[in-house]
Amino acid sequence: MTREVIATTKAPGAVGPYVQAIKSNGMVYCSGQLGIDPATGKMPETVEEQAHCSMKNLGAILEEAGSSYQKIVKTTIFLDNIADFAAINKIYESYFDGQFPARSCFQVGKLPLGGLIEIECIAEYE
Repeated sequence: MTREVIATTKAPGAVGPYVQAIKSNGMVYCSGQLGIDPATGKMPETVEEQAHCSMKNLGAILEEAGSSYQKIVKTTIFLDNIADFAAINKIYESYFDGQFPARSCFQVGKLPLGGLIEIECIAEYE
């Protein structure tokens, strides 16, 4: 089994002892992405803005791995507040062309760096 570490400067670096993603056996396993703006290194204030940053960060990592949103097979969304579920769904939906992956979404006790959302995914690659 071969494993390849995926790293891009178009998404924030890890905030702990892990990598942005691993490619293995035709799949890309992306670590959870907080809503950090890679240009500033900061998180926007609203969950909506953070959701866009999280999805864009995943997109940059997937692109580096030779994949895309359309090749995602599973996502997990961690929310600071489940009351944000409906707002997040609208944003999340905008990144797909109607072909949605499997997904889990739940509220957690706290996210790193005071984040309001974190999204991880598993995708196929070309």
